[in-house]
Amino acid sequence: MNTPLDQIPTGLKLRRRFVVAALTLLLTLPGLALMADLHWRIGPDPWKAAHFALYAVLLALVAYGCTQALVGFVARRGRGDPWRLRPVATPEALPPGATAIVMPVYNEDARRVFAGLRAMYESLHAGGHLDAFHFYVLSDSNDPNRWIDEEAAWAALTRELDAASRLFYRRRRINTNKKAGNLADFCRRWGGAYRYMVVLDADSLMAGDTIVQLVRLMERSPRTGLIQTAPRLIHGTTPFARWQQFASRLYGPVFQAGIDHWQLDESNYWGHNAIVRLAPFLEHCSLPELPGREPFGGRILSHDYVEAALLVRAGWGVRLAAGLDGSYEECPATLIDFAKRDRRWLQGNLQHSWLLAAQGLRPVSRLHLLLGILAYAASPLWLAFLLLSTLLLHRQQATGLTLVPRDSLVDGLNLDFHTQGAALFAGTLALLFVPKLLALFDLALVRGAPEFGGWRRVFGGVALETIGSALLAPVLMLFHSKFILWTLVGRGVAWVAQQRGSGNSPDWREAILTHAGHTGVGLTWGAAALALDPTFFLWLLPVVTGPLLSVPLSLASANPPQPDAPPAWPLTTPEELAPPPVVAALGRILAGAGPRPPVPPEFAADYGLLQAVLDPYVNAVHVSLLRDKAVATEGGRDRFAVLRDKLIAAGPAALERRDKLALLTDAQSMIRLHRDIWSRPGGAMAEWWRQAIRQYNRLAPAPSTALDR
Repeated sequence: MNTPLDQIPTGLKLRRRFVVAALTLLLTLPGLALMADLHWRIGPDPWKAAHFALYAVLLALVAYGCTQALVGFVARRGRGDPWRLRPVATPEALPPGATAIVMPVYNEDARRVFAGLRAMYESLHAGGHLDAFHFYVLSDSNDPNRWIDEEAAWAALTRELDAASRLFYRRRRINTNKKAGNLADFCRRWGGAYRYMVVLDADSLMAGDTIVQLVRLMERSPRTGLIQTAPRLIHGTTPFARWQQFASRLYGPVFQAGIDHWQLDESNYWGHNAIVRLAPFLEHCSLPELPGREPFGGRILSHDYVEAALLVRAGWGVRLAAGLDGSYEECPATLIDFAKRDRRWLQGNLQHSWLLAAQGLRPVSRLHLLLGILAYAASPLWLAFLLLSTLLLHRQQATGLTLVPRDSLVDGLNLDFHTQGAALFAGTLALLFVPKLLALFDLALVRGAPEFGGWRRVFGGVALETIGSALLAPVLMLFHSKFILWTLVGRGVAWVAQQRGSGNSPDWREAILTHAGHTGVGLTWGAAALALDPTFFLWLLPVVTGPLLSVPLSLASANPPQPDAPPAWPLTTPEELAPPPVVAALGRILAGAGPRPPVPPEFAADYGLLQAVLDPYVNAVHVSLLRDKAVATEGGRDRFAVLRDKLIAAGPAALERRDKLALLTDAQSMIRLHRDIWSRPGGAMAEWWRQAIRQYNRLAPAPSTALDR
């Protein structure tokens, strides 16, 4: 039987954290000593002091990452750690109906959302555990086309699975506080009916056995408030997505094992593919409103880190199930979509600066918040460090004086400047590459290369991933630096749906507009470095090449494969070569759905409204899902009547977006629109509706109309 998760000795946690801190310091100090000695020999001044301070912060972050891999590699060699989460071997009955599986969505592809839910539903059913779970789709969609698609897909899936008492759909009228508010609304309304909540994203996928294991682990650990899985990336088709997918799959296990080894029951929450104990979550995780306005103030955007910190502060454990398989998600398909997602995450993480000194938080929770901030703040720090390096060289060249070095701070260290600089560069690269080597050793010792398609594919993948990282990292550095500047000047982030899949590739115009600044920076910076010193230019070449080629790189990395193309060599993953049952099931469901029927261009903008008004089944489903509103005033009823008449007489183009949404949220208006559109003479309605009715009649049987009266 597993050791309870809530009985971890404090001394053990302190010892493991001391090891991590000591290793990080040990890896950082030699580089700092070498850099300090180099500046001393050249001649210290305030510019060099700033340069050294930036290097100290950045080197410590790199050393910390290397330490995670080192600790994880060693932890994965040990078999007797009683505090590591492992699957429960003995079958145990699950509490019936005690777990809600919730999926917040916002203008997502309904076909993918409900295909994923179906795969998970059938996986639980095949394991005989379906009675323990209810499913909720929590929609915040404000695009009528997406909204109506969701309702129709929910109704169809509920009917096909006979799941009317188990699969529920709710759409909020007002999208207060985005995803965090969506989940909070569910918890307030229905949270009291459940013991646990499994939180998913729209692209999440989890095997039924994995979900069951999470519940069993919670049942065995009554003081654990949250268990986070480590999702694996799947369904990447573009080169950019495959690059992320391969790197995450190969390098992820050693990092995750290292994080779990020392964080133990004070781990972090990533917002999805996790199970939450609802009672303490409801009691302790109400999010505060930060002082001031956006982008730093107002409602918290990145809620997950904060909720984990609040649970830990209240004495509840938060764990990372690093060794639990069967948890999956997807990733952005293009560099531009990836940057848009990072724009949202960046502002949310920067907000956490308010909470670093919050009362009662544990030191590890403060570290999580700080590292979340530095994950994005490191980009402008790297940019400042590299620019300052260029400036220091320019200042030296501008004097026209020959550099006369001082004696080294260390007796016997007789290195010239170029050798000392090369040693610093090599040491930093070593810290970056050691985790990759450890991941390869781990693959050889634990898993073996056949699951990746053999060592040739593995080494080829590592080579491509390394080249891709070297080219794209400077571009992301410039993206993040710009985003932080926007945030500092008060430009908040808009809430947009995340683009997934391979159907959103940028065109040349979008790529040029997005990356023109990056190209200019690469060209200007490279030319300046070459003019200053050809050797320095060669040193800087990896930094400026990516921005200089950012437009073609962005386009090339976003090209989807040809239909029915074989798996790309060598960036393949085990989930692609031998799909687990739930991943294979999702693929079959999506393939079985077939291609979407084409929507005539003239109806595309308002196709959801068209369906909700014309189709009797869609109209009935839509009306049944609308919550009753308070009795409208006479002025309100008159407004809706005017909007209905205008919609029918002039067509959807005559109404503003907010008016269409208002009609769609009013049950009486939708009932009357359906009745009126099928009974009104053709001459009394817009040509758009006349064509829509003809189109509908070609696709499905419909009531007779009076179009030709």
